[in-house]
Amino acid sequence: MIPVDQLKTDDKAQRTLNKKRAMGIAANLVPEAIGTIVVSQRANGDRYIVDGMHRWYVCEISDIPTMVAEVHHGLNQQEEAILFLIKNRESNKPNPLDEYRIGLTAELPLFAATESALKRRGLSMGSASPNTVGAVAGVLRITDEYGPEILERTLAVAEEAWGRTKETWDGMLLGGIGTFLGRHGDDVVDAQLAEKLGKKGTAFVWRTRVSNLTTDGGLHHSGTGSRVSMCYQLIVTEWNKNKKKNRIAA
Repeated sequence: MIPVDQLKTDDKAQRTLNKKRAMGIAANLVPEAIGTIVVSQRANGDRYIVDGMHRWYVCEISDIPTMVAEVHHGLNQQEEAILFLIKNRESNKPNPLDEYRIGLTAELPLFAATESALKRRGLSMGSASPNTVGAVAGVLRITDEYGPEILERTLAVAEEAWGRTKETWDGMLLGGIGTFLGRHGDDVVDAQLAEKLGKKGTAFVWRTRVSNLTTDGGLHHSGTGSRVSMCYQLIVTEWNKNKKKNRIAA
């Protein structure tokens, strides 16, 4: 048993506390069902919660003095983050932004490479805005499938085509560009691609067009696949327009 008031949290290795969720748990609390939390006891004696932050907060606001804990010794912050991701892989998975932030703390190569590519473009991961990308899963998928260089090219092409807007960093648009560059990048001049995309409309126009073509009333049932796949097909079409050479097979 560990005293509740001795436990700490590290926001770089832990999900964001959802107080509303915690209050809901507290309202229907069965103390015997709180279960075991996971704690890291660092070299200086400080005890940090690895898994169970919401249950800890419930105990704190409910004046429950102690909790049962699985205590790990000798972990550093990076190892705590890795342990958190392992513990939460299948149940109660953290939201994408929390997982991304914790993946960076854990120094996982996929997350680190993605972050470096974003920073080189003056961007960060966060709620969608002109300077932050909210499409966590889509961006990670580009890095995972094609590498950080293709992600950086994707971001550069999107910005040159549509400027820095919230819509520019839409996941399906980045996914379509990333797929196009990942498959055909050696045959593509990025500036020409950006020019063609920009002439066809803003990012908002592109997003609307892709969405319309992948709803029940569009081409979804003809086997064209996901919105990323549709965006890729549209990009191929735009690239090939007025080209006699260097055409790409759809």
